[in-house]
Amino acid sequence: MNDNNDKTKDFAEIDLDREMRTGFPEVIFGETKTPKQSALIAEKIYKKSDLFLITRTNDETYTEVQKIIPEAEYDEVAKMIFCTKKEQKISGKISVVNAGTSDIPIAREAEITATLMGVEVESINDVGVTGIHRILSKVESIRKSDCIVVVAGMEGALPTVVAGLVDKPVIAVPTSVGFGTGEKGYSALLTMLNSCAPGISVVNIDAGFSAGYQAGLIASQ
Repeated sequence: MNDNNDKTKDFAEIDLDREMRTGFPEVIFGETKTPKQSALIAEKIYKKSDLFLITRTNDETYTEVQKIIPEAEYDEVAKMIFCTKKEQKISGKISVVNAGTSDIPIAREAEITATLMGVEVESINDVGVTGIHRILSKVESIRKSDCIVVVAGMEGALPTVVAGLVDKPVIAVPTSVGFGTGEKGYSALLTMLNSCAPGISVVNIDAGFSAGYQAGLIASQ
């Protein structure tokens, strides 16, 4: 049945039943949408679901969303807008480990996603392999997690190091941080795909949301 009052019908066909099938509502990719489009889609999802999430977004979109959903939050680091109506029940724990401060925006994307899925998140920042003592000092804490997300640019070696120290799944996230021959994360991606350490899965370049979602599914089982 068509809803003549549906303000999104000219530009979006929203999957309002996705949460029923998968446990999490459709996520809005905000980068190529107008602020108004993102806000109207969020409004429609939030009427049906207990939460909504917009990724790769900006201040202008947040202003538009707040007109409709005043309680919405905006994380400027992750570039995410989100809101939830209920207190999450904590189920499982993940660690999100990044190699350097420049990787934090992508790591933060994973952290927020997993948190919205009801998973406890431990953040470990700036423990890249050139100062190997930094990651070694965090191993005992990391081992208590059900899954580990490892975010790294440059040569992308950190996930292999972590996977060699733990008995839990490791999700590797290459970032576009680096210089010329890094090819905006392609070098890190190839390093992670060719890792000799078992137990690693790899998501796309800068795909913090994907890693957080996958880790959330694993940890909440």
